[in-house]
Amino acid sequence: MSPTDTPAASLIRIRGLNKSFTRGDQTLAVLENIALDVAAGEFIALMGPSGSGKSTLLNLIAGIDKPTGGTIEIGGVDIATLSEGALADWRAANIGFVFQFYNLMPVLTAFVNVELPLLLTPLSKAQRKAHVLAALQMVSLSDRMDHYPNELSGGQQQRVAIARALVTDPTLIVADEPTGDLDRVTAGEVLDLLDELHRTLGKTIVMVTHDPKAAARAHRLVHLEKGELVPDEAMPQATH
Repeated sequence: MSPTDTPAASLIRIRGLNKSFTRGDQTLAVLENIALDVAAGEFIALMGPSGSGKSTLLNLIAGIDKPTGGTIEIGGVDIATLSEGALADWRAANIGFVFQFYNLMPVLTAFVNVELPLLLTPLSKAQRKAHVLAALQMVSLSDRMDHYPNELSGGQQQRVAIARALVTDPTLIVADEPTGDLDRVTAGEVLDLLDELHRTLGKTIVMVTHDPKAAARAHRLVHLEKGELVPDEAMPQATH
């Protein structure tokens, strides 16, 4: 898909995106003139060698960082123009995060870890509980809700993290190496879950991965090389 072939239902529309970092008197260009469209309900994988800028691009799409130049429209909102406060509100309402190392709070139970994003919303305690229970049921961890992270396996911790990402019903799920710390079997289970969320709930997923087997779950593979996109690759949809 070229940038000019924007689908009518594009959720993400990126144009002329640049990101550089300044270290002393040197400027390091990480991303240069990126153009990318992601349709609503699409599952894409970002791949590239270390240092190619894929995690930087993911962080920009998620509103964790701001670009040096260009536009990032998500749902028609150019998030590059938002103030820090407005961007924080936008992230809370629209983005679900899944990280390689789970980022769970070790002193909190699975239930409370999943509930954390809801504390920023006007939901009542009873409403929050209903949302958390539904999210934990979706990842098949209802029976582990009172367990702490150190009482859960790596795969279970990642499923808690996915439940946390889902609990606000976000527009977009961003996943940064979600299987990078898992063994092959457990990684497959997590990928099955992401695939199910995409197929049954229609979630839009942008996933950074080094693993070709993880990338194969996506609809489309996007390569980054030295801060620039190379042509998209449509993925054959295998039966899992």
